[in-house]
Amino acid sequence: MFQLNGKKAVVTGGGSGIGQAIATVFAARGAQVHILELNATAAMSTLETIEKAGGKAEVYACNVADQAEVIKAMEAIGGIDILVNCAGIAHVGKLETTSEFDFDRVYSVNVKGTYNCMFAAIPQLRKQGGGVILNVASIASTVGITDRFAYSMSKGAVLTMTLSVARDYLAENIRCNCISPARVHTPFVDGFIAKNYPGREAEMFEKLSKSQPIGRMAKPEEVAWLALYLCSDQAGFITGTDYPIDGGFIRLNN
Repeated sequence: MFQLNGKKAVVTGGGSGIGQAIATVFAARGAQVHILELNATAAMSTLETIEKAGGKAEVYACNVADQAEVIKAMEAIGGIDILVNCAGIAHVGKLETTSEFDFDRVYSVNVKGTYNCMFAAIPQLRKQGGGVILNVASIASTVGITDRFAYSMSKGAVLTMTLSVARDYLAENIRCNCISPARVHTPFVDGFIAKNYPGREAEMFEKLSKSQPIGRMAKPEEVAWLALYLCSDQAGFITGTDYPIDGGFIRLNN
């Protein structure tokens, strides 16, 4: 079960964190993985890990915010079966401390980037007679998170785009779901804490970990296992659904 043998999967943001974990797990389960990543050097590290384990992968240097670049990459790959939109950026600040520049920057990657990749993927999925799109949203798309105005805006858009695409492409056998992680321990989180809370790294790591009722952050591979299921044939009856993977954050923080 949960094999992706013979499937061609595109994973954006596969150079680190959740995207890297998803690319690695998918390759281990038989998929031919195509990584779209702005940081091609980081993506090459993922590629080496996959190939050492006997998997197959390719890397494409691509800015998901640039539609022409995304279309070119998708056409080069051709006839994909799975798209996982994982590339994203964060921003700290409430509305009045979020500049127009930062708002546009988050929008261009998290919202427009997800749109661009789905826009370019639909014709390729159609060639295969259908397939799966999985978007990475966030718990911030459904609950209020302090000082995450632009980020929450962008992930709310990812969730609602997921529902729209799922509805519009039912007849073409294209499923579209999203997953909404709480905090996941990645190098991004470590860098984020170091940048925004210098000298308080250990304190903030513990605080952020304990904001999940389960008492810790998720591991990237835990998110990847959920992604694997939702992109497998065994999840063929699931579309238009958001899956929180949050250690109880949404339902149990009371």
